[in-house]
Parts: sequence; structure tokens; C-alpha cells
Amino acid sequence: MSALSNAAGANDGEGWWEQIIEQRRNNSNVFTAIAEAMTALRENHSQPKEREALREAYMRQTIRAAQKEGFENIAVVCGAWHVPALENMPAAKEDSALLKGLPKVKVAATWIPWTNGRLSYASGYGAGISSPGWYSHLWNEPEQTEIRWLTKVARLLREEDLDASSASVIEAVRLAETLAAMRGKHRPGLLELNEATQTVLCFGNDVPLRLIHEKLIVGEVLGQVPGETPSVPLQQDLQREQKRLRFPAEAAQKIFDLDLRKEIDLARSQLLHRLSLLGIAWGEPQRGNSGKGTFHELWRVQWQPEFSVALIEAGVWGNTVLAAATNFVINKADKAENLAVLTALVEHTLLADLPDAVAHLMTRIQSEAAIASDIAHLLDALPPLANVMRYGNVRQTDTAVVGKVVDGLVARICVGLPNACASLNDDAAAQMYERIVSVNNAIFLLQNQEHSALWQNTLATMSEQQTLHGLIAGRCCRLLFEAQIFSAEETARRLSFALSTASDPTQAAAWIDGFLRGSGLLLLHDETLWQVIDEWVVSLPAETFTNLLPLVRRTFATFAAPERRQMGERVAQGASVRVAAASGNFDVARAEAVLPLVKQLLGL
Repeated sequence: MSALSNAAGANDGEGWWEQIIEQRRNNSNVFTAIAEAMTALRENHSQPKEREALREAYMRQTIRAAQKEGFENIAVVCGAWHVPALENMPAAKEDSALLKGLPKVKVAATWIPWTNGRLSYASGYGAGISSPGWYSHLWNEPEQTEIRWLTKVARLLREEDLDASSASVIEAVRLAETLAAMRGKHRPGLLELNEATQTVLCFGNDVPLRLIHEKLIVGEVLGQVPGETPSVPLQQDLQREQKRLRFPAEAAQKIFDLDLRKEIDLARSQLLHRLSLLGIAWGEPQRGNSGKGTFHELWRVQWQPEFSVALIEAGVWGNTVLAAATNFVINKADKAENLAVLTALVEHTLLADLPDAVAHLMTRIQSEAAIASDIAHLLDALPPLANVMRYGNVRQTDTAVVGKVVDGLVARICVGLPNACASLNDDAAAQMYERIVSVNNAIFLLQNQEHSALWQNTLATMSEQQTLHGLIAGRCCRLLFEAQIFSAEETARRLSFALSTASDPTQAAAWIDGFLRGSGLLLLHDETLWQVIDEWVVSLPAETFTNLLPLVRRTFATFAAPERRQMGERVAQGASVRVAAASGNFDVARAEAVLPLVKQLLGL
């Protein structure tokens, strides 16, 4: 195309092709003209490479085979470069001799839907074009092409809450036609339409043009293949599921808010999770701010052509999406190297509703937990299972089998954690700190009194260890204070002891960091915690305060600037602001009447 456009005196090959070929009103002789141009082009170029010669020889053999079957009107879809080689076919024996001796490979082929995005240069397709959506518009709208194109542009801008009036569309059409006349073109091309769009509809801003390029110039059209096209059983099952759930595969990106209390939305969520396990990310879960509870899931869904290929590859695991996902999880569980991998897999498997795979996973987890000697793996394994226990009932899944594993994990963690935390260096202590916080959140989520009591006893035991790293000791004291196991007086005593002049300054800094980390807002709103810190600071001698100030300041520097400002304003008042006590006239009956509604709002 570049050679032809250069011969015609044009610098832009794509623009020349659009003007001469795509914009032709009468396309009756266009293919003849292209064939003549390619014939002349091949005559002035060297002979095709061996690979191209082999390809063209096979094309001719295929045409001859169709002719032998009695077909007379044969349409060949190929690159324009190959047309001269297929019109003037040599003797069949020449092609046979050329192809003789090539290795034979068994191939099973099928058709998969393609998208406009995959036909563009940007996708890496060597024979691609820059504007498949625009060319499709030219083909389908031969009359009033410019008006209808700019109408599409205006409609797209309105969908994005951008102004695009009918008067602006008329003005943009006039500007595009004027630009084309000034450049000696018989009608506006994409270049003129884009310039008119940016000037009139986008007010000179090029940012909306990126949206127009993505949505219209390239487009989000997904092709179709006939229903009788050969496909693997897994593809057929997915198509049945998509039809049953009214969940079609589309190239356009869409956001789905799934309500898991509805049967169809729950099934859609399970289908997306099963495909995700198979490596087919048709849907990606999104973070939502709707506050609708745990029974809502937000998904961004967009089909990509390569997913069809991935489906074919995933066919080795089963003939249905359910069977394939189940077998894949079982295989992955058998190959899992540690307990954390297995427990993370449990959460995904329960979301996908694969009961057979869950049963196998539980067996593997129990076996692995029984021989696991690394306490870190046990700590990492608990939080995912706690999430399953807490939110599994939203998905109508049976979590009883998970509860037995959780009981065993909590017991083993509480037995082994004190020894595992002894004599840790700074890096190991930082990692253990994160795991302890995560496990504490998980146990709080479980709302099990036996687990909570066992965990708090373990924290209390650790807080008495002399060899415990300051970061972990401080966090243990803080967690026990929040659980009201340690009183304010006991917490203040431990705080003073940890930060006394007799303590190592480095460990003192780690202790206060462990106690206060992430507590900016909590320190402002928790009156008791504020009093503990305030009274301890006030009680410090001047010399001790000077020595400890850099250590404490390092921790407070991690708080957000607004939090530090509020703390300074509160200290500047000269006295702590006490929270008003609640009135003693508390109506229990009225409070209990609200509980059913609160449970419903929380999805309990």
C-alpha cells in the first residue's frame, strides 16, 4: 500500500487507500483494479520468499480441489498481494513438486469470533488496519456517510455527559466538507472528520478524541460464527450457560452489579469465578462503594478473542465448565507446596461453588496442617478460611467442613506462636507483626468465644516474654487493651516500663511503634487510649522526655497530617476532652426492636 501511495504522490498510505478504495461509491470494478495494481507491483519486485511461494502453492491446490468437487463460483479470501498468483495458476504438477517432501502435521481447526480491536495495528496484527470501525461505517453507510458518522460521535459524547448539540453536528459537517475541498478531495475522510470533531464538538480538546478512537474509529464489535461451526465440548457448554443466564459475550466493556440473593445473579457470579480459576478472566471483580453489603458483587465484564483459545486449552480438564474447574482445582491442590496456597484456593473454590473440589481441598489441608512445622504457613492459612466461615452463608455454601479445619488451625497457632516469636530480628519481627494483626482480625471475624479466649491467652503469654521483639510486644499489649483484657492502668504501667530509661532505645522505639501504628483516628476517638498516652507523657521527667521524644515522634510521623493537626489542637486545649457518658435511662425493648432490621441491612 505504501508503494502504491508513493507512486500516486501521496505520503499517507492509509489515507490514500481510504480515499481511492474505501470511499468509492461504485465498487463494481474495485477488485479488478486492485488485482491490476498488485500485478504491476509484483512485476517490479523480487520473487516472493520461499515461505510465500509455498503458501501460494497450497492456496492453488485448495482451489483445484474445490474445482474437482464441481464448484464453479469460488470466492477466495486472501491478501491482495496473492491475487496475481491465484489468477494465473501454473500446472498442478509444479505446485505438487514444490510442496513435495514437506512434513505433515495433523491440525484440527475451528472459527472463533474476532473483534475490531484485534484487526487494528495497535493489537500487533501485522496485516491490520488503523481504523476498522471507520471502514465498517463506510461500507454500511455509503450515503450521507459524514452526517451519520458525526451523529454517532455526538451520541457517544452525550453518553459520556459531554455537550454535543445538533447545531454543532451540522457545523462540524460543514467544516469537514470545507477542509476536504481545500485539500482537493472529493469528500471528507477520517482526517477531516477528526479535525472538525476536535474543533467544533470537543472545543479544541484532544482528550475526547481518544474515546472516539477507542469506541468508534476502532470499535468494540465482536464477530459471530455459525452455530454449526466445530467447537470443543467446553465451548459448547459455556455457550449454553451464557444463553441460560442471559449473559452474552460482548467486546464492549460493561459493569454488572450482581445481587447474590437472586438465583440468576448467583449463578452468573459462580460462572465468572469458575472461568477465572481456568485462567479465563472474562470478568474482573471491582471494588464498590455502594455499601450494599456482602451480598453484592461488582464485576467488569469484557470478552477477548483469546478467551476462545484459552477455552480450547482448558478442554483438557473437562467437557463442562463445572467439571473443568473442579478437575483443575483438584490438580492444583495436589501440586500445592504449602498450606497458604491451599487455603487461598479454598476461598476461590467456594466462590465458584465446586463442592467436589472443596471436599478434596479440605482433605489436603488437614493432611498438610498435620505435618506443617512452619508457624508462618499456619498464620497465613487462617484469614482466608475465616472469610469463608464469615461470608460463606451469603452464597448458600456449606461451611461446616471448613469449621473443623479452622478449629485445628487456631489451636496449633496458639500453641506454636510464642516460641516462633522469640528472638526475632527486625525484618522477621515486621513480617510476624503483619501476620499477627491479620490473624487477630480473622479471629475477631469468626465471633467464636473459645477461639477468642485461646487467642487472648496466647497474646497475654507472649506479652510476658523477655525475648519478645518490641514491635510484637507493643502490638500484643495494644490488642489486649482493645479486648479489655488489660485495664487502662495496666496498659499505662506496661507502657512506662517498656519506655523507661532502663530499656534499650531501639526496642523502646519498636514497642511504641507496635502499640500506636495505624492508630491516628483511633487515638483521637478512643478516650481511654488517649488518656493512657496523655498521662504517660505528662508523668515523664524532663530528661527522659527529651531522650524519648525522637522515638515517639518517629511513630507519630506515620499518622496523616489532618490527624496530627487534630491531636495538636486537642493538646493545645490544655486538658483532655472527656466523652459524655450515656444516659442511664436506656430502653432495652426499643433497642431490641431495631436488631432485625440491622441484621437485614448487614446481610446476616
